[in-house]
Amino acid sequence: MRNFDLSPLYRSTVGFDQFADLLNRVFANEVSQPSYPPFNIEKTAEDAYRISVAVAGFAPEDLSVEQRENALVISGQKPREEEARSYLHRGIAERAFERRFQLADHVKVTGATHEHGMLHVDLAREIPEALKPRQIEIAASGASKGRTTRTIEAGKAA
Repeated sequence: MRNFDLSPLYRSTVGFDQFADLLNRVFANEVSQPSYPPFNIEKTAEDAYRISVAVAGFAPEDLSVEQRENALVISGQKPREEEARSYLHRGIAERAFERRFQLADHVKVTGATHEHGMLHVDLAREIPEALKPRQIEIAASGASKGRTTRTIEAGKAA
């Protein structure tokens, strides 16, 4: 397990406490993170992502996809089999699972599909207009406005 000291990050940044806490959680859960079921995370567009989870043996009604604040929780629960089967080899796990993904701010689940043993969860980042970057016009005060104009004009003449 790796140990990182993030205290310099706290001292030199303002408002990034959540980011540093997220890094701490990632490194703390690195060893304890379950590996079942396997998954892929891909970027499908500039602000769109897809999480694909291998859920062989699970029907859509056996799966649950839930977004709670900034977390995505995918879980699966197989119903108990009524008939007893005799397996010679059992390589498909089909065991209950719960997989959690931490989502960034303004990332929303846009849909989920189940096909060919894969669960695909589509995500999109939707930044509100109020939080998008905007250009701020710089206004000069009345007294310095004339001086600035003359300085610029003098520079052009030279």
